[in-house]
Amino acid sequence: MFDADRAELQGRDLARPVILVREETKPDDIHGFFAAQGILTSRGGKTSHAAVVARGMGKPCVAGAEGIQVDVQRCEATVGAHVIREGDMITIDGSSGNLYLGLVPMVEPEFSDELNRLLQWADDVAYLRVMANADTPADAARALKFGARGIGLCRTERMFNAVERLPVVVEMIVADNEQQRQSALDRLLPMQRADFRGLFETMAPRPVTIRLLDPPIHEFLPSERQLQGEIEQLRHLRESILGMDVLASSLMLIEGGISAGGEPAVKQIVSADLVEAAITKKEQILRKVRALTEVNPMLGHRGVRLGITYPEIYRMQIRAILEAEAECVAKGLEVHPQMMVPQVCTAEELRWIKKYVDEIRAEVEANTGQTLSCRFGTMIEVVRACMRADSLAQEADFFSFGTNDLTQATFSFSREDAENKFLPMYNQRGILQDNPFDVLDTKGVGKLMELAVQWGRQTKPGLSVGICGEHGGHPSSIAFCHKAGLDYVSCSAPRVPVARLAAAHAALTA
Repeated sequence: MFDADRAELQGRDLARPVILVREETKPDDIHGFFAAQGILTSRGGKTSHAAVVARGMGKPCVAGAEGIQVDVQRCEATVGAHVIREGDMITIDGSSGNLYLGLVPMVEPEFSDELNRLLQWADDVAYLRVMANADTPADAARALKFGARGIGLCRTERMFNAVERLPVVVEMIVADNEQQRQSALDRLLPMQRADFRGLFETMAPRPVTIRLLDPPIHEFLPSERQLQGEIEQLRHLRESILGMDVLASSLMLIEGGISAGGEPAVKQIVSADLVEAAITKKEQILRKVRALTEVNPMLGHRGVRLGITYPEIYRMQIRAILEAEAECVAKGLEVHPQMMVPQVCTAEELRWIKKYVDEIRAEVEANTGQTLSCRFGTMIEVVRACMRADSLAQEADFFSFGTNDLTQATFSFSREDAENKFLPMYNQRGILQDNPFDVLDTKGVGKLMELAVQWGRQTKPGLSVGICGEHGGHPSSIAFCHKAGLDYVSCSAPRVPVARLAAAHAALTA
């Protein structure tokens, strides 16, 4: 399937096995991920949106298969002389990156008694605790199956992309004033609280680390090109209604957009007035998309900068975390929540957010009569944060290295562009020994990490430090984390067993 909506229809509603095929995926494709068995993209790399999300879900993904020409409008892909059309059967291997035409026999992997015994031996000798990156209770349960000792990263933006709440998120983003934005956030609050409560209950008594909203908010909106196409379709529909003067009951409004095959995605009997209202709404979203457009969004209005500009967003998430903890404590559960702030570069940013936390904590404790223990920490993914670790440690209970972004910033490489354009050639010619987004760069990024650990613990000797970037599941990177004095690594659930063995190897060979 070449469209997330149709993938959801086939995979979830009709219970058919689906591979979602796209040029590249975006956050608003997330419902297609949930319904699909696997994901195939012609653009991207190991740390692209498709790869990271699929890995976190434990689903196979082949990203950046540049030999495949994907045409989502025609619902087909071309590989040499072969044409793959929507509805065809294909098989993908997320480990090798191979794509097979047709159905390939497969077996479900299982944990043998011998493997479980080996992993227990590994846990007994390892110093590093192995945590998992998980965003839902189902993800958390799978992480426990693989032996994770907690959640080291919960990405809250994945929750925002759920089908039933994305319209509310869009309403929040396009709001003209704080009052309208708060109205949407008030509806999101119970959803987020339930999300966090589910994670705490599943992982109790293990720690759960929740990252406050990180990506730029325009990622939750349709693209400018998509909106322009939908508005043009609606205008044609309006002209047809007015020109033909037919009964409104014979007309159809395309509220959810036009499918790649040119067929209506959602059909509904409407009048010209409803068409006009839909045009007005989409034009409003288009104006917001243009207003939010940034030259370099990965270095732009995201993370803590967003939380300070729109404090009501972070305040809603903080309240949801603390109220979820209070509900779990009231049930007699032992829970250990942690919240962390992304994209921090100065201690003043942490102080600003900590004021929200202290104020809301006092309010929740007064309202519930519960004593809350949620810890407050920061991501270390900006080079300046490494250089100012001594100052950040005055405000933070823990550090968590986001090595995807830290690697990008240290090398001045755009992740997707580097992996698509020149990194393979650099590796082939020996300019770089490894892809730094796959294997941690110990000579550059690693030195920044060592400095941050050293300086942070000079300020706060008991400072807990971990890593939650994709390097947290790579054996040689785990060996470096042990050497650098980290307390834990966090990786996607399917990589936890390998990480547990690597943590033991690191302890035995240190």
